[in-house]
Amino acid sequence: MTYDKTNIFAKILRGEIPCNKVYEDDHALAFHDINPQAPIHVLVIPKGDYVSMADFTAHAPDSLVTGFFRAVGEVARSLELEQPGYRILANAGRDAHQEVPHLHIHIFGGKKLGPMLTR
Repeated sequence: MTYDKTNIFAKILRGEIPCNKVYEDDHALAFHDINPQAPIHVLVIPKGDYVSMADFTAHAPDSLVTGFFRAVGEVARSLELEQPGYRILANAGRDAHQEVPHLHIHIFGGKKLGPMLTR
């Protein structure tokens, strides 16, 4: 999958579309999902043109990879999810139902989340 610079997250990063921002630094932007699947549902996206985790870890500079994952942890802490717990999820590709072709991590929390997948 190639990166599409017209995707909604690219537009959010460029400031063309507003978001309900939770966190931002040089490496990442985090904002509330517009269609939440849990009481707390935040997306964290890297600042760069990366489609998936495989693309990101193969092509992003080490400082961006490190900064992005630190941002995911910072967002979880700022949302006070360390205790009682939270889930992170990154979909990649069609079979995983990735809807936006820009790497993004979902942070879910605010309730007991149950099992991950059913058979």
